[in-house]
Amino acid sequence: MESSSETVVPSRHSDRVLVIMAKAPRPGAVKTRLIPSLPLQAVTTFYRCLLGDTLALARSLGAVEIAIMCPDSDVNELARLAGHGARVVAQKGEGLAAGLTSVFAHFAEGHQRRVIAFNSDSPHLPRSVLEEAFESLAAHDAVVGPTYDGGYYLVGAKASHPTLFAGDGMGTSSALESLLSRARVLELSVGFADPFYDIDVADDLIRLAAELHGAPARAPRTAVWLKQWGDAVTQLRTGTGNL
Repeated sequence: MESSSETVVPSRHSDRVLVIMAKAPRPGAVKTRLIPSLPLQAVTTFYRCLLGDTLALARSLGAVEIAIMCPDSDVNELARLAGHGARVVAQKGEGLAAGLTSVFAHFAEGHQRRVIAFNSDSPHLPRSVLEEAFESLAAHDAVVGPTYDGGYYLVGAKASHPTLFAGDGMGTSSALESLLSRARVLELSVGFADPFYDIDVADDLIRLAAELHGAPARAPRTAVWLKQWGDAVTQLRTGTGNL
């Protein structure tokens, strides 16, 4: 496949767009905070499962255009993984802030659409939360889904606001606070989705394992991985692992 900044698939012409922020599942490039205590290939496979289940969650929504935003070097690999029905678009610039800015510049600028950027590691999120987030955008300029650690797992808007993600704080415990501060400066009304969590550290993985043990259908690929690595997760839970 020739290198391209975007794969072209038929547009669903929806006024709702869900853009998954993702990376290609390459060893050492994803879920790096889990690497010290789990084999490198296992962590890479884990991320691949998370991404696959996130795409399945997105496809379970009705009348929503699905896309992936990623670094330019990851476009072709993610296009192969995503298959038909999801556009894969290269972000402009490096880092998460650049990626989020690219989402709204690409999908919201000049269009009357509700656009939500969603992380790739919360596939167990109830579908109703995403539906309600889109509904919130009907009444607000922006919507945000807070995480319990001070960040956010989704952010949406109906227009491009280039300075919304400017500055420091991305990926830190002050990320949500910084985002809301910039939204106030821009005089944007903000709605909120239910608080949730993504999978970054050991406690997140332990919580996920407990939830999917009783409801594996919420993220079936990830549930299979957790079953295969159950002993390692148990060690994390009992404090005998390295994480």
